[in-house]
Amino acid sequence: MPFTATRGWQAHVLLALVFNLLILQSIRTLPVIGGVSYAQLRQEGFRGIGVVGGLGLWVPLFTGGWPDGLFRAVEMVLLSLFFLLTSVRLVRLLARVPRVNVQVMAGAAAGYLHLGLTGGVLATATQVLVPGSFSLGEAAIHQLVLDRLTYFSFVTIAGVGYGDVVPANAVGERFVILLSVASTLYVALLVGLLLGRFIASEEVEMLEDDQLDLG
Repeated sequence: MPFTATRGWQAHVLLALVFNLLILQSIRTLPVIGGVSYAQLRQEGFRGIGVVGGLGLWVPLFTGGWPDGLFRAVEMVLLSLFFLLTSVRLVRLLARVPRVNVQVMAGAAAGYLHLGLTGGVLATATQVLVPGSFSLGEAAIHQLVLDRLTYFSFVTIAGVGYGDVVPANAVGERFVILLSVASTLYVALLVGLLLGRFIASEEVEMLEDDQLDLG
């Protein structure tokens, strides 16, 4: 991501490549959780949104920029929807794990990083749909909007608040409230969930050891 912080075709290539790899990994690893009836339909819809959104990121490379405001708005909405669905799937998957292990901890860390990336995509969509929602600061002249607002998202969920990128109207302010609440709830709920699973797994292992000793 640091190499995408400047404008130019190289930054567009790296940014599109990073997000396409994230989309591909999400499609390959996150299962559909829910009823069996519509599982296949939901999976195909999830894949379709991801594929169309990922391919749309390559369009500026061949056209010299975003074709028009409508295309960019649709692209940002598709990416936002895909990353929101991915975040929901990841949280539901972590909520169903019976025991805490290395893979679960890695998934929890990935969920936090994914939350920051999702916030950046949603903020970019907000800026495209409602121009002027964020004041991007002086660095925005030389930096891609998606990269700039992804930085803003991670600063917000970390509670740092440097003040170089700030909400500029009521829409931006409401977005920051939602992102702050979502990030706080994610950390609090996930810590409680993983701690509960870890304690439960330790108790199960202790009971199994006691039964072996008695046997």
